[in-house]
Amino acid sequence: MVLMMKAIKLISGSSHPLLAQEIAKLLKIKLTPITLKKFPNDNLFCRIEESIRNEDVFILQTSALPVNDSLVELLLMIDAAKYASAGRITAVLPYYPYVRTDKKDQPRVPVTARLVADMLQTAGAERILTMDLHALQILSFFRMPADQLLSVPIVVDYLKKKDLKNTVIVSPDVGGLQRARFYAKKLNLPIAIMDKRRDPKNQKINIGVIIGEVKEKYAIIIDDEISTGGTLLETAAALIKQGAKEVSAVCIHPIFAKDTEKKVIRSKLKELVVTNTLPFKPKSKRVRVLSIAPILAQAIHRVHNGASVSELFI
Repeated sequence: MVLMMKAIKLISGSSHPLLAQEIAKLLKIKLTPITLKKFPNDNLFCRIEESIRNEDVFILQTSALPVNDSLVELLLMIDAAKYASAGRITAVLPYYPYVRTDKKDQPRVPVTARLVADMLQTAGAERILTMDLHALQILSFFRMPADQLLSVPIVVDYLKKKDLKNTVIVSPDVGGLQRARFYAKKLNLPIAIMDKRRDPKNQKINIGVIIGEVKEKYAIIIDDEISTGGTLLETAAALIKQGAKEVSAVCIHPIFAKDTEKKVIRSKLKELVVTNTLPFKPKSKRVRVLSIAPILAQAIHRVHNGASVSELFI
């Protein structure tokens, strides 16, 4: 006899409870109660506090600091759900752990993003929902359904409320060209590309030529994340030097290393738009946070009902 999954159960790890609460409200459900704690010996513990037998379980955990604790906590929650006889377990990862370590680009280094995929599968995850990956190849690391959700609809709706006359979309490097082109198409705007080189000795960013017309234009830089802000702020300065009237930026994942927001405030940027894939409270009005909860809620609803997820971004 085949047992049918009954309802959506949303479980939140400790990394981003506010986002989980917002998603639950949109889905008109209550978060499934869970106990999460750390013992004096630094071991993590979790216990799901109600039955989830044959339920469609979604576990939300983003790669927030401390990253390794967030990852292990996620694995424990998945394992607990598996042994509680969940009908299906979907890991919802707004910011994928170790997303930047996605290839073997030096001798004797790990491909940690693939290792994370292996661990998630071993723990018992049966499906993955994640957002705005640094590289699409990460999806191929999984031997189960894995979907990349995009923040594009939320960001585009926000940008369309602005006066985009005489505006150009800018990719900070060739690697981000596809992402920038997607936004440019949605907004019906031209595109420019920065020729960025990174010094292998000290990792310093060197900006080369700008491919495309930026003089006397309003530029919007599109990137997947901001950490130290080095690439973004160097790009903004180069655009101003090349005659751009004004520079704003969209960076989906607000990692924000120490003092990054202060650097942004002192920079040439008029506005920095980020999302809440990671918990972040800006200190300046120049940094705007958009919520991706509606996208995650719609994706969860579609997965539960067996509908297409990709149709959200057509």
